[in-house]
Amino acid sequence: MRSVRGIVLGLAMAMLAVPAAAVQPDEMLDDPALEERAREISEDLRCLVCRNESIDESNADLARDLRLLVRERLVAGDTDEEVVDFIVARYGEFVLLNPTTRGANLVLWIAGPVGLIVALGVAFVYLRRRGRASEPAESLSAEEQARVDRILKG
Repeated sequence: MRSVRGIVLGLAMAMLAVPAAAVQPDEMLDDPALEERAREISEDLRCLVCRNESIDESNADLARDLRLLVRERLVAGDTDEEVVDFIVARYGEFVLLNPTTRGANLVLWIAGPVGLIVALGVAFVYLRRRGRASEPAESLSAEEQARVDRILKG
């Protein structure tokens, strides 16, 4: 019983580890070279419905439309860059799984490391000030110590 369950679990994990290609046979181009170019382009385009899946992996209708659009542009004679530029012009840079590091995106690329550096600086200053605050104060004078003793005795 245990070995059967282990085998089934192993097969299920193996199936999940293999990315599912959602490209349907009716979408594929007859020219193998063009189909290969279409697959390479599709791997770098984000499905706008599924977010972090490429259009090559997604079963969403919009992903299918984008795959067909990529293939139409290739058949029309566009270069790979022209196809990607066409898709980006229509859907914005969000459609790229690996966004560019130009323009407004540069702010997004820099914001993470800058935020980390600022947070580390704030933590360092906080810990230094906290360390200084915990240093023992000057000891009490004899008069102050006598007054504290009287207060504590009641």
